[in-house]
Amino acid sequence: MDVVDAIHTRRTHKAYGAEPVDRATLDELLELARWAPNHHLTQPWRFRVLGPAALQRLKEAAGPEAAGKLDRAPTLIVASQRRDRDDPVADDEDFAAAAIASYLILLGAHARGLAGYWRTPAVLRTPEGRAAAGVPDEERVLGLIHLGPLRQDKEPPERLPPGDYVTFLP
Repeated sequence: MDVVDAIHTRRTHKAYGAEPVDRATLDELLELARWAPNHHLTQPWRFRVLGPAALQRLKEAAGPEAAGKLDRAPTLIVASQRRDRDDPVADDEDFAAAAIASYLILLGAHARGLAGYWRTPAVLRTPEGRAAAGVPDEERVLGLIHLGPLRQDKEPPERLPPGDYVTFLP
């Protein structure tokens, strides 16, 4: 699949097959993340692949109403960014780089026939959720990447044409 096709056909999926993504594929996807552009090569992204015990702790921190959403996908990865509190501009740049790295994982998963979903559950904004996922205070959580076998095809949603969001300046 070429990159243009991958960008046009990647979708957010909320239903998955039961098989977790194998370690070799996860290693390939996480390796893609390091190619995200990042100012001064800070490589600020951090990823934590949740095993069964970590997932159980996160579900307990989430509470019974929110825990079910953590069971949607068989593989969950917490994406975060190492903070630079001394330099707000660098910190913003690093946030963008970590977001791009997360997208590269989703795009790479799609290119391999996997389904993916990037969400920002409230539990990862709590001390209990951060502790359950092993995220230290010096990191900013970007979200939770859900991955697993594709279970359904999805039609692309309507998108604004470039003329609605692009301005060419003289």
